Amino acid sequence: MQTETTLQGSKTFPGVILAGGLSSRMGENKANVRLGGMTLIDRAIRRLGPQVSTLSISANEPLSLNCQSPVPIFSDLDDSRSGPLAGILAALLHTRVHHPNATHVATVPTDSPFFPLDLVACLSAVIDHPDRTAVAASSGGLHPVFGLWPVALADELDEWLRGGRSLRLRAWLDGHSTRQVHFSDRQTPRGPFDPFFNINTPDDLAVAEGWLEALEP
Repeated sequence: MQTETTLQGSKTFPGVILAGGLSSRMGENKANVRLGGMTLIDRAIRRLGPQVSTLSISANEPLSLNCQSPVPIFSDLDDSRSGPLAGILAALLHTRVHHPNATHVATVPTDSPFFPLDLVACLSAVIDHPDRTAVAASSGGLHPVFGLWPVALADELDEWLRGGRSLRLRAWLDGHSTRQVHFSDRQTPRGPFDPFFNINTPDDLAVAEGWLEALEP
């Protein structure tokens, strides 16, 4: 018997871009940093938008985003529940209210501007029941912020964070039905490139600029 998730298909999942990080190592809001003349938040919108049914952004300070695309922005959770898990919880709660028929929500961060254009399709391919979580992995390791998350787990995650449990994403995943989906390095004229390369510092941004021509000819 097919589950509702299987019947949905990958492009019927809503997507949320997580833009709630502190960006302390960058020295400014990473979402507003420009790569090749385009902000990282707009790059995330451009890559994730075609993969999902609807798109929104979770941010600590919505008014601080320099976002050129007309995408709804909602506030992240309060400061007492920080970290990626809090952003994922915010995405789950937002999805439950605004997309009550969705079984899962796809999440990506703002600081990995080259993530796969078939990310959601590949993650959804391993969702075989409504409580299954799927996260991305590559040669660079596990990338759990790139995930497809069951909306039904919102209350459980809320209790986990309210109870002072670990803020580590892997600690949460260890106790749940999770599949890892491996993505191969991209082959470029400059050599192999991990599509989940992330930008945390000005030096990382310079490296990304150097790869841009090879990745986006």
